[in-house]
Amino acid sequence: MKSEKAETKPIAEAPKKAAARKPREIAIRGIPVSSGIAIGPVFDTTEVPAEAPRRSIGAGEVEAEKQRLAEAVTLSRKQIGKLKSRLSVLPEEAQEELEPLLDAYAMMLGNSRLLRGARKRIEAELLAAETAVQDEAEAIATIILAQKDDDRAGLNRRAGEVREIARRLTRNLTATPFRSLKEVPEGAILVAEELTPADAALLDPARIAGVATEEGGADGHTAIMLRALGIPSVLGASGLTESAVRGEPAVLDGSAGLVVLRPGERALEKAKESLAAFARERAKLAKLRRLPAVTTDGEPVELQANLEIPAELPLIAQAGAQGIGLLRTEFLFMNREDLPDEEAQLAAYTQIVEAMAGDPVTIRVLDWGGEKDMEAQASGIAPTHAGPNPALGLRGLRLLLKRPELLEAQFAAILRVAERGPVRILLPLVTNPAEVRQAREIYERVARRLRRKGVGVPEKLPELGAMIETPGAALAADAIALEADFFAIGTNDLAMYTLAVDRAESEVSHLYDPLHPAVLRLMQFATEAALRLRMPVSVCGEMGGNPRLVPLLLGLGIRCLSMNASAIPRVKQAIRALDISDCARFARRVMEQSDPERIQELVMSQGHVTERN
Repeated sequence: MKSEKAETKPIAEAPKKAAARKPREIAIRGIPVSSGIAIGPVFDTTEVPAEAPRRSIGAGEVEAEKQRLAEAVTLSRKQIGKLKSRLSVLPEEAQEELEPLLDAYAMMLGNSRLLRGARKRIEAELLAAETAVQDEAEAIATIILAQKDDDRAGLNRRAGEVREIARRLTRNLTATPFRSLKEVPEGAILVAEELTPADAALLDPARIAGVATEEGGADGHTAIMLRALGIPSVLGASGLTESAVRGEPAVLDGSAGLVVLRPGERALEKAKESLAAFARERAKLAKLRRLPAVTTDGEPVELQANLEIPAELPLIAQAGAQGIGLLRTEFLFMNREDLPDEEAQLAAYTQIVEAMAGDPVTIRVLDWGGEKDMEAQASGIAPTHAGPNPALGLRGLRLLLKRPELLEAQFAAILRVAERGPVRILLPLVTNPAEVRQAREIYERVARRLRRKGVGVPEKLPELGAMIETPGAALAADAIALEADFFAIGTNDLAMYTLAVDRAESEVSHLYDPLHPAVLRLMQFATEAALRLRMPVSVCGEMGGNPRLVPLLLGLGIRCLSMNASAIPRVKQAIRALDISDCARFARRVMEQSDPERIQELVMSQGHVTERN
């Protein structure tokens, strides 16, 4: 972009050449991805797009095209291998984040659905290799993204993995060179349309001051990599590459999601102050990692992490979590044409339990059905769930009880891994006590069968808990508490079912309010039912990871919170500034309210006090 020039005006005396005006400061908003402040020159980089127009082939070209695909796969495997060899020069956190991702890429370059499907398209549809790869990748990504899972971030990541391998294969098939980042000068802010996780792996955090892109979001693998590298980053900054000029100064605020191009003196001074404040805050949060989550009056609170895929394990270790409060097992059932057997599940659980090194792991059995979908359904192995109201249909525990062989395989794998570390089992979408009784009968039957076979099973079976995520379960919590060993309140679904609102639907999403008095009263009812029996109860929805809601949750009697790993340090900071008696008084004040807006005001004002402390 050219610098703007000052306007010239006719002057009575001899005309003079107008002085060039200082280039205009431009502030561009994006998505805050990796916190921190960066001040430095812009270094813009573009990637030559792979020219791969749709192309058909003749019947006699099928074998040659399949050979082209095989050669691209071999080259892609070598490239992934080179990336893995570079891991040793990255920070430990980045190594631990990238290695599982590269392993996943390597698996997709094996006998995966993507490659099987591409080969079939070459044969059956007479498509060129690059066209077949792109079509198959988009078909798989569309299936993944069509699922209405609460964890949209996880779905986006899985779809992104498929598209990234297709992109790499396409570049190799068309001999299109990859982006080079070798010329980025020290202290620069890297600006690009988009960065892939593989691009991020090539960044040196000691040299790069910050990263800003037009595309991308906070939950993708690139974002996770940038956070692991500790590089201040803003993604999704629309219009950035049009305005940025290489070599010109810029300021990037990874916490606020702001990029300022050609900053003036005031913006630069403010950035320097923010940089110093951020350094102090980061040092303060880093010290919290090994400090206990305990209130000022000595009340301990257990902080655990939710886990979507094993690749997130390093982030849990960095955050100082006291275990995994919610391990979603759906990742085992995705992107495959059959169901994972007991051995496959055992291997996955073993990896996670051993990585937690003695910290507890709560494993939620398969929560599928309704609006969700999985590839195994197409072959008739798993049940289908079509219907006018899928969220109210055959899903969660009711699905597993209808197909008990699914539940038995999971129970068996979990019981076998229980010898390696402390585990608990969580039942999804419970609505009445009879469902828990029926599940426990299956659970104990599986344990007896394993013992008869001589398989090591703990004498005291791992606890069997119930998710409280429907109004029916919350209102029947006192009866369910007699059947379950612990409760986990899933605030996302509880709010959805209570308010009859799908927050993914734009026209009603504004009605989705986890602080609605009806939702809070259901949470209170379930919590009190558990506490009366001295039974553990946790919150594992998004409410648990919001520092501003901590005073209310503690005041309601919750002493265990499970959340996104990145939220743990700030939640711990909030806990360590609170007094339980004050929290109890605050919760009583909130629960007296019937106006959602008034509840929001109270919670936000209390949250500001907590943050200041």
